[in-house]
Amino acid sequence: MVLSKESPYTIDDIYALPDGERAELFDGEIYSMAPPTRKHQRIVGEVFAMIREYIIEKGGKCEVNIAPFAVFLYGDNRNYVEPDISVVCDLNKLNDKGCMGAPDWIIEVVSPGSRAMDYYKKLFQYRSAGVREYWIVDEGRNLVIIYDFENDDAANYLFSEHIPVRIYPGFSLCLSNLMGI
Repeated sequence: MVLSKESPYTIDDIYALPDGERAELFDGEIYSMAPPTRKHQRIVGEVFAMIREYIIEKGGKCEVNIAPFAVFLYGDNRNYVEPDISVVCDLNKLNDKGCMGAPDWIIEVVSPGSRAMDYYKKLFQYRSAGVREYWIVDEGRNLVIIYDFENDDAANYLFSEHIPVRIYPGFSLCLSNLMGI
């Protein structure tokens, strides 16, 4: 839902929201976020754990973060998101507030209320900001859509398939254990 105000919103408006209320900010427009469902959180948690385990096992330098985690997409005060999962490989982008600039990899798990945002608005914003790889995990369709922005490529995978992580050659995820959560 877009909230209206005469002048553009800034990150100060996000910080001024009542406790427990979450929103994202795109080009000065604020969008309220519905609380995630238990099912949504279980999927996010499982995918986060798989990625974190891989990074630790390989001694990787990247950091994986789970929502709510602040991402200031352009490093300005007019664009702010809380991706379900974000992987940041340039640790200089991280500070106590979150990530200043685009993460390398973002994963959004589709909820009924977030479908248009995940498939359209965030797709455009993440590409424009310099995210290298964007996954849309659509549990309702048992489908993962991968956008590899570095190579101008997109692909669809079923949860039952081994889904290659483009920023980590040789790493893939199979989400079949998430079907029916």
